[in-house]
Amino acid sequence: MKQKNRGGRNWKLVMCCTFITCLLAVGYADAQIRLKLGEDSPLRKLQIAEMAVTHLYVDSVDEAKLVEDGIRGMLKELDPHSSYTDAKETKAMNEPLTGDFEGIGVQFNMVEDTLLVIQTIVNGPSQKVGIVAGDRIVAVNDTAIAGVKMSRTDIMKRLRGKKGTIVRVQVVRRGVEKPLTFAIKRDKIPVHTINAAYMIRPQVGYIRLESFGGKTYDEFMNAVDSLKGQGMKRLILDLQENGGGYLETAARIANEFLDDGDMIVYTEGRAVPRREYRAKGNGSLKDIDLTILIDEFSASASEIVAGAIQDQDRGRLVGRRSFGKGLVQRPVDLPDGSMIRLTVAHYYIPSGRCIQKPYKKGDLKEYQMDIEHRLKNGELTNPDSIHFADSLQFFTLRRNRTVYGGGGVMPDYFVPLDTMKYTKLHRQLVAKNIVVNQTLKYIDNNRKKLHKTYQTFDDFNRDFIVPQSLLDQMVAEGEKQKVKPKDDEELQRTYHYLRIQIKALIARDLWDMTAYFKVWNEHSDIVKKALEIVEQ
Repeated sequence: MKQKNRGGRNWKLVMCCTFITCLLAVGYADAQIRLKLGEDSPLRKLQIAEMAVTHLYVDSVDEAKLVEDGIRGMLKELDPHSSYTDAKETKAMNEPLTGDFEGIGVQFNMVEDTLLVIQTIVNGPSQKVGIVAGDRIVAVNDTAIAGVKMSRTDIMKRLRGKKGTIVRVQVVRRGVEKPLTFAIKRDKIPVHTINAAYMIRPQVGYIRLESFGGKTYDEFMNAVDSLKGQGMKRLILDLQENGGGYLETAARIANEFLDDGDMIVYTEGRAVPRREYRAKGNGSLKDIDLTILIDEFSASASEIVAGAIQDQDRGRLVGRRSFGKGLVQRPVDLPDGSMIRLTVAHYYIPSGRCIQKPYKKGDLKEYQMDIEHRLKNGELTNPDSIHFADSLQFFTLRRNRTVYGGGGVMPDYFVPLDTMKYTKLHRQLVAKNIVVNQTLKYIDNNRKKLHKTYQTFDDFNRDFIVPQSLLDQMVAEGEKQKVKPKDDEELQRTYHYLRIQIKALIARDLWDMTAYFKVWNEHSDIVKKALEIVEQ
């Protein structure tokens, strides 16, 4: 907001002092930050520049955006993980980690500009009023959302809202002539971070974690108790594609496997004193045989767990070298709900290695290209292409095995990425959403028949065969969008893995994500390698 004839300079000074006070309040006092507002102060220089642009620039400017752009510009020149998010971005970013949001409790997908309900949350607001899988929500509070090319984000805004408020939705249901209207009372909707938990083999449990959120530890322990009740003696913990989350959650889960006093991780930075996370010896999984799965997208908190287990020689790692994020961010909450996530320390796993991969300050693009560089360099397909400098050599704490720092955690058992598994045709059909959309249409047209034919997932998994007609429809739709097979050989190769993917998607929509992974894992190279090792 512009300040005219109302002591603008004094107002700016007050705001500046307020910001300094906020910084001190969030824990910077112990770092003895001293900010001077003298004529030569960099902060004073920044203040003058902002005031000059706001009051003297030839065109009007958005002062709030000007400040936001300034913050983004400062952080851009630091490391790749220091960032700024506005209030909306901050809320959206925090929801998956805090463990819940407020809404109507449906999982949905968009099919031809129409919201199709895939599942309702058990005992959630929508299920309580009678909404079922297969329903199409066409209007929200008398505003049409179907056939109007409304974005997924805008639709979610209309469905979500404060707990206890009422939203009216109009639903088109197969077999019912007229649209149905439901008044749904919004409520807290849990966000689960465990994708799957089941007995993958006799005595072998499998848990897949999507991230490390505020409720992940409790979810994890509930899954462990359930699997123990089914006779689990060995555990496969799948951290593939797990981008991380809360360090404290990772430490609590690692604690379950380690002995009293075992180092899990420690953090240290220029202005932040060293902080250690050690096991308390009260874990319930200290004697269980453990295998952890990682890949090039396993990052941050997942690398803490995997690295601690490897360095303490507590279990085996299977897969490919992890992402390599060893930087700790501290949130700095701003008055308008926005947030700065500032890197304040490195974290080190028990052997003393920092697994942060190299980066050049201010060069975010090159940092983001790292996975592509690994693929081009052959690292994802051939472990012999990976070379670590002797200076990055470390040793595990019990067996004195050689491990390396300098970028990610290298697994004990490497599983190469099969770049020939998926054809170009398959990748194009997926990229254009043809696979998902055609599968959703098939489920929608055959939902009752599928449930009647397959009473349980085991029946489905054993007997269901993807119909050739569905595959033909996908290929035909691909041709409409100028996606064609190169030859019959490519077409037949595409059919093989397409059948697996479609069967997993149907299982997910008829049951849940655990059913999806029960189908998919039997064809995953990393999971199959882990089972081979465990069963030996």
